[in-house]
Amino acid sequence: MQKVRAAKMAGTAAMRKKSPAYTVDSEWRNRSEFVHGRGQIVEFLQRKWRKEQQYRLIKELWAWQENRIAVRFAYEWCDDSGNWFRSYGNENWEFDKHGLMQTRYACINDLPISESERLFHWPQGRRPDDHPGLSDLGL
Repeated sequence: MQKVRAAKMAGTAAMRKKSPAYTVDSEWRNRSEFVHGRGQIVEFLQRKWRKEQQYRLIKELWAWQENRIAVRFAYEWCDDSGNWFRSYGNENWEFDKHGLMQTRYACINDLPISESERLFHWPQGRRPDDHPGLSDLGL
């Protein structure tokens, strides 16, 4: 669960400036984009967060075995035109012997929503511990 909560923190301002949780040669696939190494990860995340504003994320552990974890997630965000989306997906993570993420595969689908359909209303940053999770919200 600590790895899942740490991954949620990757979206916060503190984590946006650095990528110490990933191996230097980490390999990612996010949707149809392939990202190689910490430098490209930082560039990818900066680009992502410029596009996906007012980002709120909930992740839920799906399965784990040895050094691999699978999570499902949903996040809400708006673009620079004020259009809202809820993005649903799954991530598979693999960690090295030091606990750093070495591989990440993410499959994500975006659903346009109205502002009134939003479910994630906490202040920007980490989701409060007492906020309902995905299963609690019926997602």
